[in-house]
Amino acid sequence: MADEVGFMMTPNVKKTWAPIAQTPVVAYRNRRQQKVSVLGAVVLHAATAKIDLVCDFHPDSYVRGEQAAAFLHRVLVEYPEKTIDVVWDNLSAHKSPIVKELAAEYPRLRLHYLPTYAPQLNAVEGVWSLTKYHRMANHTIGELEKLHAEAKRHLDDVGGNQALLRSCFEGAELALNLSSAQ
Repeated sequence: MADEVGFMMTPNVKKTWAPIAQTPVVAYRNRRQQKVSVLGAVVLHAATAKIDLVCDFHPDSYVRGEQAAAFLHRVLVEYPEKTIDVVWDNLSAHKSPIVKELAAEYPRLRLHYLPTYAPQLNAVEGVWSLTKYHRMANHTIGELEKLHAEAKRHLDDVGGNQALLRSCFEGAELALNLSSAQ
């Protein structure tokens, strides 16, 4: 399951606790809409029941066909000699000519597309929610490099936690029949 997310310089403001009559203020500077785009995939190893998180970071950039193809190529290199089924949404970058060429060049790479407006079916959306809307909520980061480092730190933390990654599959209501692999 693959997708992309943008970590913005503008914080995601979320309710929080504060002493009575001391309303919390999230102070930030917003010179322009800088962000860190991330292409990521939750990779399930059916034979071992292990789940990996693979991410490519693109500071101050958008995800286009070239980035999507480079990400898929990275996945092909990291998981050699295995059939790779990539499930993602219908973003135009995912269906770009360069992505189609890559899929044609590597028959073990099979692309599948989710129905329109169905992010709840993508397990990696749970990873984005954990990092962007929970762990990084109310941030006051004012520099792109620091935003990149903080996003990477949180994604590495989530990616290293099998229980959290498994919960992302369960949250997407995906059946994980891993009893035979354990």
